[in-house]
Amino acid sequence: MSVKTPDGFSHRLASRADLPALEALMTAAIRGLIGPLLNPAQLEASFEIMGVDSGLIDDGTYFVVAHPDRRLIGCGGWSARATLFGGDHSAGRDASLLDPATAPARIRAMYTQPEFARRGIGRRVLALCEDATRTAGFKRAALVATVAGEPLYRAAGYQLDRRIAVPTTRGTTVPCAEMSKAL
Repeated sequence: MSVKTPDGFSHRLASRADLPALEALMTAAIRGLIGPLLNPAQLEASFEIMGVDSGLIDDGTYFVVAHPDRRLIGCGGWSARATLFGGDHSAGRDASLLDPATAPARIRAMYTQPEFARRGIGRRVLALCEDATRTAGFKRAALVATVAGEPLYRAAGYQLDRRIAVPTTRGTTVPCAEMSKAL
């Protein structure tokens, strides 16, 4: 079910049919929003640690925001699984379920089409995720922010837990930040 808002955008849960559009959206966001803040090697290495996590779609915890012309302009989700970040191709994924009484929900894979950045799309997706995690019984949320995403999360009340340099097989690390928030 799609929900329309006064600005004409709509949001809904993603489906597997959205995968090609999600991949294109993520590539555009990584190149257009994160890329200018990284050196060329870090940008290319980012694709190794970021991307579509179809498990979020299968779990029914991944949202998309669509333009009135039906083009996907934003996406993001949450998870009750241990994996903190990464796409289907990323190493070190852990599908074990978290206990909402003791562990934070994971906010995951948030991307916005560059031409729609700073127009409330990320905030909308984040609010959908936080509402859903509260409904699922989580008291906290945790995430790994990119250098481009960190200002959004800070503005939404997330606190910096620690800065990390995520290693890749390319011998390059990608700067990120682990952040969390009480819900």
